Amino acid sequence: MSTRKSSKKITRVASASPASENVFQVDETHRKKARNFRILAFALWLVAIGFEVFAILLLNKAPVNTTLLFVYIAADFICAVSAGLLWKKANRWDPPSKKDKFKFFIQTQLGAIMNVIAFLPLVIFILKSKNLDAKTKKLVGGIAVVALLSATALGVDYNPPSQEEYLEQTEEVKALNGGKDFVYWTKSGSSYHLFEDCFYINSDRTTEIFEGTVADARTLKNITDLCNYCESRSKKALEETE
Repeated sequence: MSTRKSSKKITRVASASPASENVFQVDETHRKKARNFRILAFALWLVAIGFEVFAILLLNKAPVNTTLLFVYIAADFICAVSAGLLWKKANRWDPPSKKDKFKFFIQTQLGAIMNVIAFLPLVIFILKSKNLDAKTKKLVGGIAVVALLSATALGVDYNPPSQEEYLEQTEEVKALNGGKDFVYWTKSGSSYHLFEDCFYINSDRTTEIFEGTVADARTLKNITDLCNYCESRSKKALEETE
């Protein structure tokens, strides 16, 4: 392997536990952090559902205070979306296993499921409300539907992490990197790298390079791809040493 160094600032991050015995081991510190994120997510979902209930109760009072109704919808949206993002972040810190497909689906897509719960009943009550005139119902209902769709879309994890994926990526890097689970990445990058002097992370725009394990790159930045150049360079170096 090359011993060339980068001229950029290299920052070492706290490392996740390495994979062993074909099972990805989650560091206890990371597990606790994920648990805290999940607790906060559920707290925000409860608050979001609370605003939803307030909005539904408001619809039963004539005349309906539409300004307050909009406030409740906005507060519901902010809390629900924040909770969904926290839940997805928790799954990166402590990824589920794909062995139980139903459990995996529920855990990775709970953000979308809970956000539907936080809005769908409200949308139904708005559309059925007898205390709103047709024009107001169309306006409020349209906003609620947009909030429902947006919150659900933001809650979906389109590339959910798994223990098996973390393990596979880690083993790939170790095979190319002399048995070491060690990579580099940048704040704005979409790939992790095997070499700190890779030209993709040594451009004029780069001021700092981070180093850590594959799990660190996925956990802290949600980077899932290995740099093609680094992969080819590593394979060529390994062939030359054979």
